[in-house]
Amino acid sequence: MSQRDRDYDEKRDFIRMRMDAGVILLLDEQRIEGVCLDLSSTGMQVEATSSLRMGDRVRVQIPSTHPSLRGLDADAEVVRVSALDQGRQRLGLAILEMR
Repeated sequence: MSQRDRDYDEKRDFIRMRMDAGVILLLDEQRIEGVCLDLSSTGMQVEATSSLRMGDRVRVQIPSTHPSLRGLDADAEVVRVSALDQGRQRLGLAILEMR
């Protein structure tokens, strides 16, 4: 098994929580709205109309719908990009730091 295959398998060891939550990606002055499809302790999968590239660093915000709970606010790096139809992308984001 190659190192790349082993790294992929190890990433799948993290529990992923399925979601359908609105997400905001901030890149410099650009605000990108999308949907968080799943979330783990180390990353997330997002669909959005964007032109992000591997290595881009974004601020990720998932607002809370409950007044007593704080939403997610984190810095992340784009580690996977899959093109979808109509300018949409499916993005794999690695969480670098929580804010």
